[in-house]
Amino acid sequence: MVVWSAGLLLYRLAPEPEVFIARMGGPFWAKKDAGAWSIPKGEYDPETEGALDAARREFHEELGVEAPEVPWAELGTFPYSSGKKVVVFTGDGAGFTASGFTFGTFEMEWPPRSGRTASFPEVDRAEWMDLDAARDALVKGQRPAIDALASALEALPG
Repeated sequence: MVVWSAGLLLYRLAPEPEVFIARMGGPFWAKKDAGAWSIPKGEYDPETEGALDAARREFHEELGVEAPEVPWAELGTFPYSSGKKVVVFTGDGAGFTASGFTFGTFEMEWPPRSGRTASFPEVDRAEWMDLDAARDALVKGQRPAIDALASALEALPG
């Protein structure tokens, strides 16, 4: 059975194209930076929820702020090697203020096999990055979304 996720990839154009991404939280990612960032996204069930609704919900759950009210365009569906599929929507976030976050949390057994449960932020940082930096920062399965966005931006009139 395919696991589906949906996410929002905000971009802004000036002075150079940038995207808004988040660094994953928790102990596994604590000492990593390259390959430890993600488009704000999360799982959903396509039988009960639309991908864009799920993406907006997950943006709010991870960052604690509402997704901006901008026109969203489906950028594509990007498969992971694990079989998971991520539907990515993009929108012009030039007016989005990247501040005031209250990161969502998750619980897991930590340290492993300790029998204790600890709470960790879903993400621990979120910021604008140029496309090359974002490509390096993102987990491998999401890098094609940056390439798709770059192609879409090149096709814009202007």
